[in-house]
Amino acid sequence: MRNISARYLQVDEIWCYVGKKRRNVRSGDSPELGDQWVYVAIDAETKLVPSFRIGKRVRPDTWGFLWDLNQRIVGRTQLTTDGLNYYTVSVPECFGTDCDFAHLTKMFGDYGQFDSPEARYSPPRIAGVISKVRMGNPDPEHISTSFVERQNLTMRMQLRRFTRLTNAFSKKLSHLKVAVGLHFAWYNFCRVHRNLRITPAMEAGITDHIWG
Repeated sequence: MRNISARYLQVDEIWCYVGKKRRNVRSGDSPELGDQWVYVAIDAETKLVPSFRIGKRVRPDTWGFLWDLNQRIVGRTQLTTDGLNYYTVSVPECFGTDCDFAHLTKMFGDYGQFDSPEARYSPPRIAGVISKVRMGNPDPEHISTSFVERQNLTMRMQLRRFTRLTNAFSKKLSHLKVAVGLHFAWYNFCRVHRNLRITPAMEAGITDHIWG
């Protein structure tokens, strides 16, 4: 997808792993094993996912994801990310001055979710939200990561290898990449969005029908 007009973009990362979790990785293991992060960008208005990237939570992968996103977008856009510090330098390098950029950091508190085994997997409550303008003049009403965080839930519900506490995790990085690529193709072009009543690709004007 190219030449996409997106006024408000939201970016986040979702965690998964290949083969084994990070604490079980040994020095002689393949570098593909262990934690992997899926960088995701979503258009807040059309719900289209124009770009994603699978990699580590490091600056080179952050830069590569943002550069790919920039190559798909035309015109000025407002970008909201989470508090990952690599965005601070990479966004200006990739977007130049054609972007209004803001950080949104959510702080979570301990509200007893670790007091019992039953509550162990309950999400903590949000103790505070801090937004910080990094570049340009972003609209405060649209400094949000809510839609991309909801997309993370969609991935965990629809991609079996993202399910927690199972043995369905990816055994090879190549398999993870294919599965995620297939998911976003289906999400953008085949799945009718509940609120839009059409697919995100149709809402964005990329296609005029639901793909099979």
